[in-house]
Amino acid sequence: MLVEHRDVLIVGAGLSGIGAACLLRRRSPARTFLMLEARERIGGTWDLFRYPGMRSDSDMFTLGYSFRPWTGSQGLGDGAAILRYIRETADEYALEREIRRQHRVISANWSSAHQRWTVEVERERDRVQFTCSFLLDCTGYFRYDQGHLPEFPDSSRFRGTMIHPQFWPDTFDASGKRIVVIGSGATAVTLIPALAARAASVTMLQRSPGYILAQPTRERALPLISHLPAGAAYRIRRWGSVLLGFAFYQLCRRFPSTMRKLLLSRVQRALGPDYDVSTHFSPRYGPWEQRLCVAPDGDLFAAIREGRADICTGEVERLTPDGLRLRDGRELGADVIVTATGLRLALLGDVRLEVDGRAATPAGAMSYRGAMYGGIPNFASTFGYTNASWTLRSELTCRYVCRLLNYMQQRGHRICLPVADESQLPEEWMNLTSGYIRRSAQLLSKQGSSRPWRRYQNYLLDLMFYYASPLDDGAMRFS
Repeated sequence: MLVEHRDVLIVGAGLSGIGAACLLRRRSPARTFLMLEARERIGGTWDLFRYPGMRSDSDMFTLGYSFRPWTGSQGLGDGAAILRYIRETADEYALEREIRRQHRVISANWSSAHQRWTVEVERERDRVQFTCSFLLDCTGYFRYDQGHLPEFPDSSRFRGTMIHPQFWPDTFDASGKRIVVIGSGATAVTLIPALAARAASVTMLQRSPGYILAQPTRERALPLISHLPAGAAYRIRRWGSVLLGFAFYQLCRRFPSTMRKLLLSRVQRALGPDYDVSTHFSPRYGPWEQRLCVAPDGDLFAAIREGRADICTGEVERLTPDGLRLRDGRELGADVIVTATGLRLALLGDVRLEVDGRAATPAGAMSYRGAMYGGIPNFASTFGYTNASWTLRSELTCRYVCRLLNYMQQRGHRICLPVADESQLPEEWMNLTSGYIRRSAQLLSKQGSSRPWRRYQNYLLDLMFYYASPLDDGAMRFS
């Protein structure tokens, strides 16, 4: 059997994977690479999710690539526009020849003797192997084949339709239907205004409130920016978004009481003086202890204000033939129940890793520079920020990998291995209390108390560290 070999294998052809391939083309052009994509189409999350209103909750100046300006008219891009942007980027960098579709990576085994990874891949009818010198995982953080779905007692009695947003049916028509959306996260906040345009009624059933911030979809461009070349204007907008987001996050964490009052006052202003925001919009936690939800142009507030949608706070006791019964005795009638109840984490796409025949996993391992893992050679994975856009962090990781590969090539190194400092005490690094994170804490890597073993959720600090710090830092062993 002929086994294909590349310098770099990229697992996943979504936003991160396409960005990684483009950066390899730009920064390490001598390296050969191949992308292995499990699905028929590229685009990852932006191709998978098809529910009404699908869009980003990060601005497109930071969710977009630094090397290819986002030229769409919306600051918060819809799913179709983002997918088109990813595919056009792949076309511009001629990546089609380097993509193997319907190639699901099952396992990867590193051999120190041969100084390479052997990657086992499942295709439609058989299994094949690839080898590579460096393995870069860009599969994201959640399972594509399963979403999180709590058990609702008596769910079989419900005579209507139940839908999980991750598997939205193309033929669904909301016209005239009573819809209950269970959940209060970004998916629910996105879905409800879109469904309310045609449904008879839409109710968001939340166990507890979250922070929701209205944000304009179109930025107010400064006169100076409009006269600049597209690339320069994009860089200014991108840095403006980075700095504004950083400042807002710092204010939320340093002055939580003040920012809580500010956020709730904006909700009160959006819904009117007679709406009781203390019941449905007053979270039990501080700002940015969980990700804030964004309502583009305040569309959720407009739907509530105009009577096309409402919010109910309570816990489900059981399902009934005609809807749901809550623990406090209230009943909600529904023809359709949408379970926007979250994701199931699956780091590295559930790929089994072995190093010289021994099982190796990032779960519990010490994270090195937020990109690699102690004890696992020639391997990196992308993971976005919890308090900013995914692309900011994934690009830093990919730029670091390019820098690392170039350094190794110049000095004749074949192996790079982060060796954990035993003085570093392992700590949790996810600084959010969201349910999907708590449910999957055992899957996550650990961090240390200082660099390069600590993950800082701070793009500005990371940017300086990635470019200013030496690659041969004592923690990374080259051979």
